[in-house]
Amino acid sequence: MTRFDVVAEVPVDAGAARVFEHGWQSWTPTASYRLAERPHRVLDPNWFVVNYRGPDHAPPAGFHADGLLALDPGDGAPVRIWAAADPTTAVAAIRAELHNGQLRVSADGPVRETVHSGQLSAALGAWAGGYGPGPAEIRPAPTIWCSWYHYFLDVTEADILENLAGLRALDLPVDVVQIDDGYQAELGDWLTLNNRFDSLPGLIGRIRAAGRRAGIWVAPYLVGANSAVARDHPDWLVGSAGGGPVSAGHHWNQDLYALDPTHPGAAAWLTEVFGTFARIGIDFFKLDFSYAGALPGRRHEDLPAVAAYRRGLEVIRAAIGPGGYLLGCGAPILPSIGLVDAMRVGPDIAVEYAPRDGDMSAPGQLPAVANGTARAFQHGRWWVNDPDCLIARPAVERRADWAAHVRRYGGLRGSSDRLSELDSWGLETTRRVLAEVPAPTPFPPD
Repeated sequence: MTRFDVVAEVPVDAGAARVFEHGWQSWTPTASYRLAERPHRVLDPNWFVVNYRGPDHAPPAGFHADGLLALDPGDGAPVRIWAAADPTTAVAAIRAELHNGQLRVSADGPVRETVHSGQLSAALGAWAGGYGPGPAEIRPAPTIWCSWYHYFLDVTEADILENLAGLRALDLPVDVVQIDDGYQAELGDWLTLNNRFDSLPGLIGRIRAAGRRAGIWVAPYLVGANSAVARDHPDWLVGSAGGGPVSAGHHWNQDLYALDPTHPGAAAWLTEVFGTFARIGIDFFKLDFSYAGALPGRRHEDLPAVAAYRRGLEVIRAAIGPGGYLLGCGAPILPSIGLVDAMRVGPDIAVEYAPRDGDMSAPGQLPAVANGTARAFQHGRWWVNDPDCLIARPAVERRADWAAHVRRYGGLRGSSDRLSELDSWGLETTRRVLAEVPAPTPFPPD
């Protein structure tokens, strides 16, 4: 049983106070709440391991944050923020409950408290500017076209080439054509193509010859049970207490394992994969399902899980060279500071406005907007915020609302429609959103 120690007891105005909960990774619900409100929680137990720090770390009643909890007492007193003392090695869970007119804050690891004036959004911005290892610089994000939200796992080389031609015909301001999930033979076998793709170097060459940069999707810390990597190198995988998979299957219909970058063989494999991608001309990398790199378990080297996650990112950084651009996704937020150029700050977008089961970690415009707004303070301080791609085809529910959110909070901007299926509104909106990329400096606070 994890022990939580009380770190503060703060008098509050129970009717006016607000608590800000920060979620563990990109998709974990993040928002501020009145004390009487019930916080958003992951509803499907299979997704606990994805959205929290481990399979036994689902939050109880009351407020629960991973690494960052803030309180506006509502009585005129300053905002108080509790955050993980060193996010490069450990991220404490922080909880809060109301007791006799005071908010009792507790944590299961080291935290530091700071006090800030102003409302929550301004206070979080002031705090974030001085937190963590910090990036040496925040580079402007390229604009992208991404295959995922129309083609999903069925994408083909012909689909990429069709939309590459469409970008030119429609004169869309897209820098990077990004091949998403669906090109690889198996999850983890990143250099082996499935039968829908003929040649990755050939395809990348055609993208670059058309005047675009090339990008690719990789889930570097996930290894599918059906992959050659899992079959040939079981010693590269993080061990669970029972010796089985550390994550339930997603849409790949197989058990998933976490790669251990502290193993010399696994680190060399990451170097080979990303070095090969860089050599054939890819310079934009979407690192998805990155939560797996920080899952608890046995590793070759006795490092804390968070430190092992960062080790893997450092290996990838070295392999792609200084010109490579890293987008984190499904990634532990605080442990990624200083190592990625951009970060997805919410769940996946979807054609549907709201998830059918109400799970605010699931794909949908409603949860994507909630997280993207709550994490707006991170843009221009830690990285470029990625709210997720614009999808503007007629089938998208409340598409004008989604476009407005991307225009307000989108630092990294991308399109993910089949371009030939855009109507006149969708095409003009896509063109305008891609042409108005903001500078990588903090957004004005709300």
